[in-house]
Amino acid sequence: MRTNRKAGWIAVIAAGALCAACSGPERGAAGAPQAAARPAAEKAVPLPPQSREYRTDHYAIFSAATPAQTLHVATAVEALHRAYGQFFALPPAAPETRLRLILYRDRAQFSAYNTSMPWAEAYYRRPYCHAYFAGGADNPYHWMLHEATHQLHTERAGFSRARWINEGVASYFGASRLEGTRLRPGSIDAGAYPIWWLPDLPLTGSLERDLRSGLLIPLRQLIDGSGPPIGGRHLNVYYLEYWSLSHFLFHHDGGAHAAAYRRLMRGNGSAAEFEAELGPIEQVQAQWYAYLLEKRAEVADGGELAQVVPARR
Repeated sequence: MRTNRKAGWIAVIAAGALCAACSGPERGAAGAPQAAARPAAEKAVPLPPQSREYRTDHYAIFSAATPAQTLHVATAVEALHRAYGQFFALPPAAPETRLRLILYRDRAQFSAYNTSMPWAEAYYRRPYCHAYFAGGADNPYHWMLHEATHQLHTERAGFSRARWINEGVASYFGASRLEGTRLRPGSIDAGAYPIWWLPDLPLTGSLERDLRSGLLIPLRQLIDGSGPPIGGRHLNVYYLEYWSLSHFLFHHDGGAHAAAYRRLMRGNGSAAEFEAELGPIEQVQAQWYAYLLEKRAEVADGGELAQVVPARR
């Protein structure tokens, strides 16, 4: 069914709750019979009550949110799918191969079904992304964009599973600005995690002082995984560093590091590979710190964040 650019590619497949007990076909939005049950391999994943299945060009969304909220998220993930594919020059997805999302009604419902870390606001566990619609927030879909980027990273692109790369790229796209049906990679959305914490990061202007005090995690530890446990007081710092390092590597100095970063994404993401591509980590760290200070000032000032230098290929 196609009616307009924004909503034409979404169809409601199951009119009732999706569960193993569903019997017989339901009629889709175009009136054609559609089976409501999922493949047997997927039935082990519990769905929230009264979930309905929505399909877009590239996604099957099992949603307990309202139709309007689901459409909002569907528009965002389709914009992500296009932007991610264009950004990395990926071949078209196989026809009828849809990625799977579970959209919870709200944070409370997500928490009741969360089988990831207790502090998680969303998570990806193949083949499903799990997130909730953040009603009332400036950006109610950013949790799903973050997890859907992990999904694309793994299922479509097959990029490095190194945590600093995987979380960095997910944070980069998840915190990019959505304008209508277009996601603008690198255009910073101050209403998305972890950006909303950036103005509160009490950087002193001295890299050495901020490392010595434990305010920041050294990039070598971020890359080789030897830093403090993620979580607690370190959680937001980790994600700000994941995001800012990816943003830096894609956009600093007109995208001077972008080609090297893209090569790193196809490797193992080790410190040795990083230094082979980009030089000593401590040298890059000094440039990254200056860039982080600059981006913190931009976000704190609420200035125009939409204009970014395209990342070189």
